Amino acid sequence: TCVACEEAFRADTLLEEYHSNPDSLSKDELAQELATHCPSCPNCRESDWGVVSAQNLMFNTRIGSGKSGRDGFIRPETAQGMFTNFQSLYRHFRQRLPFGAVQIGKGYRNEISPRQGMIRLREFNMAELEYFIDPEIEGKHDFTAWNSKEMRLVPDDGDEILMSIPAALESGIIRHATVAWYMARTADLLENLGIDLGRLRFRQHEGTEMAHYASDCWDAEIHASYGWVECVGIAHRGCYDLSAHEQYTGQRLKAWRAWDTPKEIDVEIITSNAAVAGPAFRAQAGAVKQALEALSTTPNEFPFTLQLEDGSEVEIEKEHVKTERRCETINGEWFTPHVVEPAFGIDRIIWHILDHGWTETEKKGEPYSLLKLSPSIAPIDVAVMPLFEKDGMEIIARELHSSLCNTPGTLSSYDASGSIGRRYARADEVGIPWAITIDHQSLEDRTATVRNRDTQQQIRVKIDEIPDLIHSSSMTNLF
Repeated sequence: TCVACEEAFRADTLLEEYHSNPDSLSKDELAQELATHCPSCPNCRESDWGVVSAQNLMFNTRIGSGKSGRDGFIRPETAQGMFTNFQSLYRHFRQRLPFGAVQIGKGYRNEISPRQGMIRLREFNMAELEYFIDPEIEGKHDFTAWNSKEMRLVPDDGDEILMSIPAALESGIIRHATVAWYMARTADLLENLGIDLGRLRFRQHEGTEMAHYASDCWDAEIHASYGWVECVGIAHRGCYDLSAHEQYTGQRLKAWRAWDTPKEIDVEIITSNAAVAGPAFRAQAGAVKQALEALSTTPNEFPFTLQLEDGSEVEIEKEHVKTERRCETINGEWFTPHVVEPAFGIDRIIWHILDHGWTETEKKGEPYSLLKLSPSIAPIDVAVMPLFEKDGMEIIARELHSSLCNTPGTLSSYDASGSIGRRYARADEVGIPWAITIDHQSLEDRTATVRNRDTQQQIRVKIDEIPDLIHSSSMTNLF
């Protein structure tokens, strides 16, 4: 907190220009760095800072009303619902690993000082994928497509290197094959969305920065006007989440690992002593025996409460039970799956797509703006423009516009106002990849001028072929 204006700020954010990775610093280290560098308060420009303190970033709320109400928290991430629904997902995927589930939704965090537009929000959109794996089976992934594609990597020692993701996995910098796989897929996704790979890097979390349950974690960071910003996190979360939910809910959140060769093992089980338990429990004696033999561990203390299959409970004394040794054939075992989680900050990614795609230049002495959106995400796919609204050009243009609008997955904009140069400029400014002009030649040979937004190159294309070329994303191949 700033002593002068009493505004609160994140200490790690204040130190970004003085330390390469302030997220990794402890509370005492943050206080020491603040005292050393004395950064200015963003609000009042003073440099007098109070004590560094931790803050819970979860929003607390009240669920229900009156005496029946209870304390709760608004979710800081979407992931946990997929863990609590693990058994349903496991059945859906026919009880076979690996499998993944994706959830898109809003997260809420009580940010200390939200700022920087869409970069730091209290309500934000996110997409998370939980990929469940068997920890004893090494993931098989084909990295051939990425062998020669070098990426900017920042291992936990802090020195940036240029290396392909498969090479980083082979050398042990990336510790798990599935983490490497999702790093490669994430790089491809971001590139296809319009992110400049020259301004993308993957940074590995340091030991003091990484969540206590994670064995490896990499952030995809994108560079723009706010510097390097974390937009994607790819973490190996181990079995922490499933184990924690299993502990507190009492539900089994495990998967079955079948063995190639069954094993015969000598086991000691607890069962009922019929001579004593029979008269003691009478009609419930059979249910008591079944419940005792289902116990995974032998109780250390007597008496203990035993829950039967119908939900009723009985008190078990030591004389009610006995132990037996049996030889059992075991075909497999239950285990807790591990999870690799790529988590995407949708708002931040969209902001960086716009930042990387926006270009301001001059054309004929006037400012000229160009938004280079990837055709796969551009809201408007094509602009149709009659050179003049006369001589039948407007009729052909409207017919083409209607045909494009009726093409699945295609959105066309019709623009007949102003000079053709002004119309091109409007289309470029909102990121429309293709501009189609119907002119005098169109009346003669049923062709149109197709203009590429990024190169501004123009070619003639048959009008009847244009809807299919736009729909199949094949127009680029003609240039």
